[in-house]
Amino acid sequence: MTIKVLRGNPTPEELAAALAVVRARAAAAAAQPSGAAEPGAAWSDPARIAGRRLPAPGPATWARTYWPS
Repeated sequence: MTIKVLRGNPTPEELAAALAVVRARAAAAAAQPSGAAEPGAAWSDPARIAGRRLPAPGPATWARTYWPS
């Protein structure tokens, strides 16, 4: 793994902290099963609202389509 500092002049302690974060993230990604979804991806999954019934057409339908309830 190579880290290149493009701007600034970090201290050795700052570089060690940044490297610790990068290595921890890499270890967490390696430990996650390959079929698991990303932690933040569930909210944008269309399947989470696909099972719900769509509102019936009417004058106030537009207000009920934004936040499914």
